[in-house]
Amino acid sequence: MSGFTVLDGGLQTTIQDVGRAGLLALGVPRSGALDALSYRLANRIAGNPPGTAVLELRSPGPTLRVDAENARIALTGTAALTIERNGDAQEWQAWRAIDLDQGDIIRVAGFSDTAVAYLAVAGGFELPEVFGSRATFLRGGFGGFEGRALKEGDFLRLAAPHIPDTPCLTLPAAPRFVTSPVLRAIPGPQADYFTVAAQTAFFERPFTVTRDLDRMGMRIEGPELEHAKTGDFASDATVPGAVQVPGATRPILLLNDCQTTGGYPKIAVVISADLPSAGRLMPGAEIRFRKVGITEAEEARAEGEHAYRSLANTLIAVRG
Repeated sequence: MSGFTVLDGGLQTTIQDVGRAGLLALGVPRSGALDALSYRLANRIAGNPPGTAVLELRSPGPTLRVDAENARIALTGTAALTIERNGDAQEWQAWRAIDLDQGDIIRVAGFSDTAVAYLAVAGGFELPEVFGSRATFLRGGFGGFEGRALKEGDFLRLAAPHIPDTPCLTLPAAPRFVTSPVLRAIPGPQADYFTVAAQTAFFERPFTVTRDLDRMGMRIEGPELEHAKTGDFASDATVPGAVQVPGATRPILLLNDCQTTGGYPKIAVVISADLPSAGRLMPGAEIRFRKVGITEAEEARAEGEHAYRSLANTLIAVRG
């Protein structure tokens, strides 16, 4: 069998792809890559079709050994990696494809200015789909590799036993990520559950990301958001990007593995175009929210797709 042996799983390394669509009514969250832009670029650089499953890394990243004749990888995000070959180690930057030989050891260094990075392998991993996706849903314990994060001794079987007969690709310049972004958001379905002062403060005052965060969501702290009505009500649907405000506690910005229903009022919903920026947020980051309408949200989504294609079209073959 051709694959990667996990020597060290890192902080939290999971299999992710575009996630699961259309299953919220069944209680199944979307899951998938938190930073869709870096995920898509990882696959594009590796030469994979859209939607191929990759490794989503948190810092520190994993250590892997190539147990295949050869393999091609692409790392995206702000992480760097070290390739050890025959006892010699060489450091590589992200945003380019690298061809590997049997026995090579991949180590992803720690990174501090983004929550996630992505490691794609040409051809992807041979893993079963669950509800139409290979994405790992950690709280549900399904998808990905046995429904969990990778650990020492795991073996990831490659779907393609050899590297493609094409040149390695690289981005001439890495994308610039803002560590303290302004997230565009539309007023939430329960915005009227908050006082006018609270609604104004939400869109005019800064918030700070706390250390209480995972793939399900993150707590943020900032101005007090006073309820005009009760802080609890009959549960209704939730989506990634929704900002819930429990009574007298810090707001929660929901992410890809969020629950499908909830009983806390939602003051706003971050637009889909800005979810990659939200997924990259680290503890201590300052963020602001800017109110937009549906039309601007739709335009931003189209602009985001154009930005991805513009980046992908700058890929060039690696020289030397």
